[in-house]
Amino acid sequence: MTLAFQGSLLDLAGDVAPGPLEGAVRRTHLSGGAWLDVCPGWVQGADQVFERLAGAVPWRAERRQMFDRVVDVPRLLCFYGEGERLPDPALEDIRGALDRQYAAECGEPFRTVGMCLYRDGRDSVAWHGDTLGRGAREDTTVAIVSLGSPRALVLRPRGGGSTLRHDLGHGDLIVMGGSCQRTWEHCVPKTARSVGSRISLQYRPRGVR
Repeated sequence: MTLAFQGSLLDLAGDVAPGPLEGAVRRTHLSGGAWLDVCPGWVQGADQVFERLAGAVPWRAERRQMFDRVVDVPRLLCFYGEGERLPDPALEDIRGALDRQYAAECGEPFRTVGMCLYRDGRDSVAWHGDTLGRGAREDTTVAIVSLGSPRALVLRPRGGGSTLRHDLGHGDLIVMGGSCQRTWEHCVPKTARSVGSRISLQYRPRGVR
């Protein structure tokens, strides 16, 4: 698989490690009891992780029912369930750092890691919330680490309203907490601009998809 990818000049060769979160993360309180944390450039060496995961992860294409027809899912996917060995030690380091920051506040650690590979601007994900399982009825926390070229992650209140946009890539972190999965939606829209590939790492607690 050949991917177009432009590395960040700020992410030069060196150790791969998540940075500090205490005092570095910016929290925005949204409507309905939702909140959003953002920490740009959190993972040092993120471009190295992107290159390793692009080749090592068993990416798969999926097809899903959409109204009266079956369509290709416009991105590649992989999911690592609770207790499964992750494909790169950096992913364990990231989860450990996230747990140290959020486990006490949220009352539970992150258990699973979902991955999406957006190959170019034609790949996307539609408006949704992570409401399969407990997320449909309980406050949950979902942390997303973006590797590779930046893409827009757009949020809006469920049912419509003003949107928030964050262009995420090269180790940026965004955490959606409180009621965010129930009361807000998020998407990665298609774009006609020339963009490189992006990998999204989604850290979730038990029983949330």
